[in-house]
Amino acid sequence: MIKVVAAIIKSGNKFMICQRPRGKSRALLWEFPGGKVEKGETEELALIRECREELGVIIEPKEKFITVTHKYPDIEIELSVYIAIIKSGEPKMIEHADIKWIEKSEIDNFEFCPADKDVLEKIKKELEKPAL
Repeated sequence: MIKVVAAIIKSGNKFMICQRPRGKSRALLWEFPGGKVEKGETEELALIRECREELGVIIEPKEKFITVTHKYPDIEIELSVYIAIIKSGEPKMIEHADIKWIEKSEIDNFEFCPADKDVLEKIKKELEKPAL
C-alpha cells in the first residue's frame, strides 16, 4: 500500500481543487493537491514538499482531516488529508491541468478521483466550521 497525502487548502469559505494532467492515470479528474510520502518523510513534510513542487507555494498543514484507503486497479493507497493554509506564494499550474477555488456547494459540479469520495462527503458535512 502506498502512503499518499493531500491538502484541503482553505481561503475564506473556499478550498482549492486541482485537475490531474493529461497522460497520467485518472487524467483530468479533480483532486486535492498532494502526492506520495517518500521514505523517511513525515506526512506533513511530504505535503509541504508536494505543494511546493506542484503549486509553487509554501503551505502550513493545520490538522489531519481524514484518512481513507482506496484500491484502484493499478494501485492501493492510504490517503491522509490535512486542512492547510498557504503561508507564501501564489498557486501556479506546474503539474496540474487546472486549479480552482470552490465552495463545498460546488463539489458535485466536478468529477473527482474515486479515492476522494469519503473526503468529499466529510467536507459537505463539516467544512462549514469557522475554526478550520
